[in-house]
Amino acid sequence: MTSTANSLTYAQSGVDIDAGAALVERIKPLARATRRPGSDAGLGGFGALFDLRAAGYDDPLMVTTTDGVGTKLKVAIEAGRHGGVGVDLVAMCVNDLLAQGAEPLAFLDYFATGKLEVEEAAEIIAGIAEGCLQAGAALVGGETAEMPGMYREGDYDLAGFCVGAVNRDGVLPRLDSQAAGDMLIALASSGAHSNGFSLIRKVVALSGLAWDAPAPFAPGRNLAEALLEPTRIYVKSVLPLAKAGLLKGAAHITGGGLIENPPRAISPGLSPRFDWASLGDPPLFRWLSETGGIAVGEMRRTFNCGVGMVLVVGPEAAEETLARLLDAGETAFICGDLVPAP
Repeated sequence: MTSTANSLTYAQSGVDIDAGAALVERIKPLARATRRPGSDAGLGGFGALFDLRAAGYDDPLMVTTTDGVGTKLKVAIEAGRHGGVGVDLVAMCVNDLLAQGAEPLAFLDYFATGKLEVEEAAEIIAGIAEGCLQAGAALVGGETAEMPGMYREGDYDLAGFCVGAVNRDGVLPRLDSQAAGDMLIALASSGAHSNGFSLIRKVVALSGLAWDAPAPFAPGRNLAEALLEPTRIYVKSVLPLAKAGLLKGAAHITGGGLIENPPRAISPGLSPRFDWASLGDPPLFRWLSETGGIAVGEMRRTFNCGVGMVLVVGPEAAEETLARLLDAGETAFICGDLVPAP
């Protein structure tokens, strides 16, 4: 290995190791704030340990998920609003875990960019830490990759990975217990969540509106602010219901909307029958449909249409389940039932 006065450095190739180290120091307090039983949420090692026994599990199954934020990131980048996408990243993973009846325990992120901007990255990771706090998961580590030439200036991408656990007798869906007449309960979304943004961006382009223009569907907010509303995290309201044995199934309404996701949590011999009128016509989705000329069927298989999660419960458990959801601060309502599959 040679050493010369004019030797080439990693920084000259576009990778700033010092900026990466500065970011790690910035986010260590954020990670520590997410500590929970089973994890010390420390950063800096080559891996993270988690003690399932300390988390209260005696016969656990591990459940793992991974997801991203999709082209919602383009809105955040173009509008210069980055904090909420960190919450989105966590939400897309932990709500999937929840659909299996699992508790989110440990979260890791992958942040990749062409040039690391410490302030911007810290804002994003602060959002990830906030999402972990909402979900009760420890932010145990991650990876920051600075890759000049891979991303255009200003662009970045995010991926999230979550590990959860559920006792063997608590796994959802409980397909064998489902029957015609079981009720479907909808939990309201906070907006489009993190799905369908390639179509949303197309509609915005057709509308001619700038990101800082007033949002036609959200008085008092600009377009970017309204569209970037973070994905709602349902863990603290729904997990206790799963642990209490009130749920027979749960579907996280993501890509594929209300058409493709509910059947994933329902026995093959049954079908969901939605009372579409009960879902109402949320202003955001009405604006997207009218401005983009999007047909009803396309809306329902692309967007959540105002419903972030659908729960399956027996008729005898519907009243208690609704009451507990409302007490937990959710907007929840009966949106249909199960019928024999055609």
